[in-house]
Amino acid sequence: MAKSRKNADFNPDDYVVYPAHGVGKVIKIEEQEIAGTHMELFVISFEKDKMTLRVPTAKATAVGMRGLSSPEVVTRALETLKGRARVKRAMWSRRAQEYEQKINSGDLISIAEVVRDLHRNDDQREQSYSERQLYEAALERLTREVAAVDGIDEIKAQQRVDDVLVTRAA
Repeated sequence: MAKSRKNADFNPDDYVVYPAHGVGKVIKIEEQEIAGTHMELFVISFEKDKMTLRVPTAKATAVGMRGLSSPEVVTRALETLKGRARVKRAMWSRRAQEYEQKINSGDLISIAEVVRDLHRNDDQREQSYSERQLYEAALERLTREVAAVDGIDEIKAQQRVDDVLVTRAA
């Protein structure tokens, strides 16, 4: 691997966040010939989704791939969950589109905002199917990153997030 990677300094066994898929682990960095061009690629495994992704090292930053959030950002994201839900009065299709964009942005604070806004307590009205899908996607992304940053399993991370959401409701 004589070539130097330009933008992204990720190494095998590093956890990274790929905006469209969430937290994955760099398994290795490999060279491949694609359409006659030699490319250096990050091979990223998303264990839970049973998916492997190959990202050109030169394009990693351009596609939004980043390292895990700092513990301070995780704390800010959990503080965001404590806030009051901000539900705009726009049509659901428009709001759903905005939530989807926030989830796929890869930004932990934005993902926490979606979780906060779509979280329902037992005494609140039932969620629609699409609301529940977006909520669960955002919640999963949030808990995976909290787990990776804190070095705990996802069940403990889920409990930590649930505890914050329950205290907000009280």
